[in-house]
Amino acid sequence: MLARDLGVSRGTVVEVYEQLIAEGYLTARQGSGTEVARSAVAPAQPRAEPTAEPTPRFDFHPGVPDPTSFPADQWVRALRRALRSVRPERLGYQDPRGTPELRFVLASYLARARGVATSPELVVTCSGFVRGLDLACHALRATGARRLGMENPTIPIHLEVVAAAGLEVVPLEVDEHGVRIEMVEASRADAVLVTPAHQFPLGSTLSPERRTALVEWATRTGGFVIEDDYDGEFRYDRQPVGAMQALAPEHEVYAGTASKSLAPGLRLGWLVLPDHLVDEVVAVMESFPGALDQLTLAAFLTSGGYDRQVRHARLVYRRRRDRLVAALLRRRLPVTGIAAGLHALVELPGGVAEEEVVARAAGHGLAIDGLGTFTAPGQRHAPALVVGYGRPPDHAFTTALARLGTVLRG
Repeated sequence: MLARDLGVSRGTVVEVYEQLIAEGYLTARQGSGTEVARSAVAPAQPRAEPTAEPTPRFDFHPGVPDPTSFPADQWVRALRRALRSVRPERLGYQDPRGTPELRFVLASYLARARGVATSPELVVTCSGFVRGLDLACHALRATGARRLGMENPTIPIHLEVVAAAGLEVVPLEVDEHGVRIEMVEASRADAVLVTPAHQFPLGSTLSPERRTALVEWATRTGGFVIEDDYDGEFRYDRQPVGAMQALAPEHEVYAGTASKSLAPGLRLGWLVLPDHLVDEVVAVMESFPGALDQLTLAAFLTSGGYDRQVRHARLVYRRRRDRLVAALLRRRLPVTGIAAGLHALVELPGGVAEEEVVARAAGHGLAIDGLGTFTAPGQRHAPALVVGYGRPPDHAFTTALARLGTVLRG
C-alpha cells in the first residue's frame, strides 16, 4: 500500500524498512508486524543561539593583528607548493612534535631572525601559545616544579592555564626595566614566565643586566625560564631584540607563534625545548596542528614569504603607532611601551576612573581595555588604558583615532 501511495517499487519500500530496523528506529517480529522502537526518540530541535553582544565599530583590544593584512594569495601559493611536493605518508599520523619539514625550517628561521640556539629535534609545534604554555607547565610539573612566577600585570588566561596545570602562581612586579629580579629571587619559584622582548602589557624591555641576572638565577637554582616571544619581530626603534634563549638553552622553554605575524586563526605556534623536556612535553600532547597547515607554513618560510610579510606588517604597524602617539600627545596624555609590538600604554590623568573611560568608549563603539584587566586581584595600579592599534584597518584608522580622541576628551 505504501509503495502504491508513493508511486515507487515495493522493493524500495522494503529496503527503507530494513534500513530503519538496522538503525534501531523500528522493530519487526515475525507474525506481529513492524512497530516504532520504544527507544526511538525524535531528533533534538536546534535551539536558537543567544543574542550576541553588539560588535564594536572599532576594536582597540591589545595584541590583535589586522585580519585584512593576512597574505592570502601568498598563503595559497605556499599551500599549492606544499601539495605538489608532499609525500603521501605526510598526510597520515604524524610525529607529535610536528612535521620534519616545518621543524627544520623553524629551527633555521629562529636562529637567523631571533638568535635562538636549537636544532629540529628540539622544536615542537603546537596550536598557539596558550596550548604551548599548557604543555610546558604540565611538563615542568612532571619534573617536580610546583611554583611558577608570572609577571604582574599579565594576560588573565595565562594565569588560568598555569593554575589548571597544578602550579602555584607567584606574581612578580614589573617596572620600566622588566621583571624585578629581586622578586624572582624571593619567590622560591621553580620557573618563571616572562616577556623579555616586549612586556605585556606595560611594554618595557628586559634590560641586559636583568637578562643576565635571570639566566644566572636559572642556572644556579636549576630553575626554568619560559620565554613568551609573542611579538618580538615587531620592533620599531632598532633591530628586534634577540631572544634570551641562547643564553641558557638547557634552562629555557622558548615559545613563539604566527598569531601576530599572520593570523590567530591559523593556530600555529612552536616551542623550543631543552633536550630533557622534549619527551615530557610529547607525553602530554593530545592535539596537534594539521599536517597540511604545517607544511604550508614550511613552504611559506622557505620561499621568503614569511620574512616579506613581517617586514610589510612592521612598516604598517609602525605608521599606525606613530599616528596614535601623535594623537595622544596632542591631548597631553603620557604614552609608553611604544618601542615594539601592537599596543601602547596610555596613562590617564589623576582623578579619572579607568572603568568610566572604558564604559564611555563602549558607548562610542570602541572596544578597549583598562590596565586593571591584566592586573592581579588585590594589586594596585595607576589608571591607564592598554590601546591596541593592530586591529583597526588602515582605511578606517583616522576615524577610529577621532573616536578615541572624543572619548579621552570626556
